[in-house]
Amino acid sequence: MDILRFTLGGKTAFFKKPDVNSYYYFTYGNIHKIALLGIFGAILGYRGYTDYNSKQDIFPEFYDKLKDIQYSIIPKNNDGFIKKKIQIFNNSVGYASQHQGGNLIVKEQWLENPRWEVFVKLDSEVTNNLAEAILNKKCVYVPYLGKNDHPADIADAVILTGSDLGNQYITIDSLFLKELVEYGDTDDYESDYEGVKLFKYEESLPIGLNEDTYMYYYATFVHTNLPIENYCGDVYKVQDKNIVFF
Repeated sequence: MDILRFTLGGKTAFFKKPDVNSYYYFTYGNIHKIALLGIFGAILGYRGYTDYNSKQDIFPEFYDKLKDIQYSIIPKNNDGFIKKKIQIFNNSVGYASQHQGGNLIVKEQWLENPRWEVFVKLDSEVTNNLAEAILNKKCVYVPYLGKNDHPADIADAVILTGSDLGNQYITIDSLFLKELVEYGDTDDYESDYEGVKLFKYEESLPIGLNEDTYMYYYATFVHTNLPIENYCGDVYKVQDKNIVFF
């Protein structure tokens, strides 16, 4: 099985949560499927939300064309969490002119120096076109990490071969679905975990768009180095990484 692998990152990223309060806009802790497909759509030149008409189209073109892509994500950080920081800045254009003094003070939570290793299963014409574009460093529109304030850096693209591991694994390096996993006991793998700092990141992330409401629907993802007793799905070996696809 052929797999495209590349690193994705930037100085900052902002994947806006819809459930905000009156003072701050918060970000998801990792890139999610809709944001990743948006990057792929920008590379291939598909229309996005700007050209979307809900009366004519069920979904934005990028999502409609790319929603069946199978992907895997490995956060490239040491402790399971990407650092976040509140950024405060002024916006004096557009809707901001309606605020006092013609200026809107924006407070957003940004991810700092995010990095991910992204894998895409090459099993269709559209994924092959995506691989060709990324390998040749071509894009129709500039990709960004959530907003155009956060340009995306795509590097180290390569085609690799993946193999099904069956049950021959201890850990899963990529994000995986919480509902599909059974954890093992670290005492059973004492030699593997001697001196290792354990971590577990868990968050509900968007995995699709609802056809009726046009809102996100979610699943809970986990990133951890805890031992995995069983995962109810296929686990693949790609170089030295154990990953699962979504």
